[in-house]
Amino acid sequence: MEKIHPVLDSFVDRTPGSFIEEKNYSLAWHYRNTDPDFGQKRAVELNTVLTSLIANDDLSVLNGNKVMEIKSSNVNKGRASMRVFSEHDYDFVFAIGDDWTDEFMFQELPEDAITVKVGRQKTHAKYFVDNTKNVRDILGRFADMH
Repeated sequence: MEKIHPVLDSFVDRTPGSFIEEKNYSLAWHYRNTDPDFGQKRAVELNTVLTSLIANDDLSVLNGNKVMEIKSSNVNKGRASMRVFSEHDYDFVFAIGDDWTDEFMFQELPEDAITVKVGRQKTHAKYFVDNTKNVRDILGRFADMH
C-alpha cells in the first residue's frame, strides 16, 4: 500500500473536494464532494493508473458510490461476516446493504439469513427495498418489536 498513497495524494491535490480515508485494511479515495463530471473523469483515470500499478500485487480496486477503494484481495464483507457469524449461534441474521461490495456478504451468509439490497440493482440478496427511507422504516419496526 506504500506505493498507492502517493498516487492517491496526487489525485486529491488535482481533484478539489476529494479526500482519502485510511481504513484498517484499505485506502479509499472519496469524490462525492467534487464536481460530478470532473470527479467521474478522475475516477476513470485513477482506476486505470491503479489497475496497472497493482497488477502484480494481491490488491483489488473496488469502485463504489463516488468512492474507489484499494484493499487486499483476501478481505471482503463476505469473509468478515462469516467470521462474525461463526463466533456465536445466532437466532436471526439480517444483512442489508446498498453497495456492490455487499454482494460478497449476501452470497456468503447462510441460506436462512435475511438479506436485503437497497435499490433495484441485480443482487444476490433475497429481498430489496427501494431507498434508505424504507431501511429506516424496517429498522423502526425492529425497534418497536423489542
